[in-house]
Amino acid sequence: MKKLCNVILIAGLLFTLHFAHYTLHKTFAQETLSSSELIARAWAAHGKKDIETTFKYTQECIELYKDRADKEQSSLKALPKAKDEIEAVQSLNDVATAYFIQAESQMRQQKLEEAKRIFKIIIDNYYYAQAWDMRGWYWQVAEVSKQSIKKIESGSIELEQKKKVSQLATKITLYDPGKEDFIDYEKYGEFKDIGTKDYKYIIKDQEGLSVAAGEGVYPNTSSVRLDPEFKKAQGENRLEGNQWDFLHSPDLEAAFLKWATASEPQGVKLYYTGLILENAGLIKQAIKCYYAAVVHFPGSYGWTYFKTPWYVGQAAISRINFLLRRNPQLGYRLVDADIHIINGYDFHVANDIVVTNPGKFVKVDLLEKLKAKPSPESLNIEKRLGKGKVHLVKYEGAGWQLIVDGKPYVIKGVTYAPTKVGQSPDEGTLGNWMEEDFNNNGKADGPYDAFVDKNKNGAQDADEPGVGDFQLMKDIGVNTIRLYHHPQKVKKEVLRDMYSNYGIRVIMGDFLGKYTIGSGAPWSPGTDYNNAEHKKNMMESVTNMILEFKDEPYILFWVLGNENVYGYACNADKDPVAFFKFANEVAKHIKSLDPEHPVAIASGDIVYLDVFGKYAPDIDIFGANAYRGNSGFGFLWRQVKREADRPAFITEFGCSAYFEGKSLDTGEEYQADYHRGSWEDIESNMAFKEGSGNAIGGVVFEWVDEWWKGYEPTIHDKKGTWIGPFPDGTMHEEWLGLTAQGDGRLSPFLRELRRAYYTYKNLWG
Repeated sequence: MKKLCNVILIAGLLFTLHFAHYTLHKTFAQETLSSSELIARAWAAHGKKDIETTFKYTQECIELYKDRADKEQSSLKALPKAKDEIEAVQSLNDVATAYFIQAESQMRQQKLEEAKRIFKIIIDNYYYAQAWDMRGWYWQVAEVSKQSIKKIESGSIELEQKKKVSQLATKITLYDPGKEDFIDYEKYGEFKDIGTKDYKYIIKDQEGLSVAAGEGVYPNTSSVRLDPEFKKAQGENRLEGNQWDFLHSPDLEAAFLKWATASEPQGVKLYYTGLILENAGLIKQAIKCYYAAVVHFPGSYGWTYFKTPWYVGQAAISRINFLLRRNPQLGYRLVDADIHIINGYDFHVANDIVVTNPGKFVKVDLLEKLKAKPSPESLNIEKRLGKGKVHLVKYEGAGWQLIVDGKPYVIKGVTYAPTKVGQSPDEGTLGNWMEEDFNNNGKADGPYDAFVDKNKNGAQDADEPGVGDFQLMKDIGVNTIRLYHHPQKVKKEVLRDMYSNYGIRVIMGDFLGKYTIGSGAPWSPGTDYNNAEHKKNMMESVTNMILEFKDEPYILFWVLGNENVYGYACNADKDPVAFFKFANEVAKHIKSLDPEHPVAIASGDIVYLDVFGKYAPDIDIFGANAYRGNSGFGFLWRQVKREADRPAFITEFGCSAYFEGKSLDTGEEYQADYHRGSWEDIESNMAFKEGSGNAIGGVVFEWVDEWWKGYEPTIHDKKGTWIGPFPDGTMHEEWLGLTAQGDGRLSPFLRELRRAYYTYKNLWG
């Protein structure tokens, strides 16, 4: 997941304005409001710090709907997962949220014991309640309440932020490492129907294969329990609990033993066993686990936090390629491995058809590496998209390049949204970074006056001049930022200077109705891509953008939407055909107004990629927000190549610098590693490289931490917002910056440069 550029800021602002507008048109004395309407008003009042009105609406919600909420809670046996199941207990969700808002308000007033009392009401009585986050997911109210109590009981939030915890991972010593590092599967069985939906591997010598594989690798399912460390861990009660609780445990030995004997489906079990072995530095055994999943269980799948299918075999191939790239001393590469999931771009698995080629490991030919690579001058141009100063070309057999003013251009982008600590779109206090001038020197603060706190003493010393973010970005090779033209004002003078003096261009976007921006639709049910009035409004919005900015020298290209396929406040998830057909109409219209710049889309990972490929031929570039872990973006590049044959870039990717249970320095190291792996994957899939040849760059999320995302904009919150492929398994949204804002007192000026900043200086500079 997921998680969103300036989009989220604007969406939150619009959300607040929407309900503020709503309250102007209804009085308190009117008919009884629904629980959801009361909660919407309560959030709006809480954002304005109107304590009296906040408690009026929350208490009204509790009094009117508590009995129903109690019945809904007692009717449940487990946490609802599907959206319709969650919405079926709306009273429960809203009453718990009402209590939560009250507790947050008490915290804000420093009435900490009263806040704890209310949080405990939620934990004890409403543990199945969930609240919707407008950024695109549900969060469990009781779990966040527990985190808030921990925050209160820490005694000092500032002290908690500075506390460093160091935990050493347990070393894994394999009792049975297996007899082969790279298994020759043809010795132990037969591959049948390779490259078809009927593929299978038939084991003929199970004992021999088990001996070759070693413990934890299918079909060797017995030797783990013979491992003396297994019995020892059992005796020490180190294996008690659910296997998912072990996934990011510092006790890697216990995690390995737990997962290798877990009751999960074999493909899932192999993948996570491999991941733990990899984290322990046992790379060869990890590769054997991953490849066993490919050979034996290529169609295995799990589910993401956002209820989308996750295909184990594809992920396993990606991790193998990542490990072989990172460990060239192993001397192998995996060739021809491919798992194609026909119909695998929707939210269902019943219609999936799995076409498998497990590929094979071959020794790296050093002489092959020394051979000269083809160059643009030596190859014919097979295809061209656009004819203007910015266009795209596809070289025969080598892939796509973005061409700007006659030269290849790689997007080395970053999301730039320097939000002052204390501001929040949820509270209607978000400022415009292009206009803010808190030191009254006539210049925008972040772009021109930001300084680097080199010694991290929270002060601007004499040797720490204000250099500005634009210069700091230029220093590491940033050449692009991504912006939207609405609803906040774009100050052209700032962008012109950014381009002329710092060489940074702009990917300019229109939300295309996401969060109802530009469509004129009500927040619920949101933009309808079959609605003539909505489409007319969106087309006008896009037209205004093109006419206003098309001649600006800093424009790189146009981008449409932002994860519209995830569907909140629009129906693109329910009717993707209508959405992509309309997006294609918009692209054609843009080109009629501006033939100089291509058109891209910012989709949500590869959801409905096949529909995009079929119904949006006039969109030149496929872009996607994608958060897939430190190995990069997996099959995304080859899937785009297969379904759409278009150049591609990552419109948003990143990782937090906070790792629960680790020191802040360690968190920075993991963040830097995540970014390095992501960029290496992008680079390896560019034209003339070994991958798919269609990558043209990416946009890092983000430049500097934003403190409002945990709902308390004056606190640098460490709570997780969603589960995903991150170092500690959780997205910590307030820690995504390549730079930090220190303790917040000198925001928006102070910058602390994280390791990831220097990682990009090495990769891009």
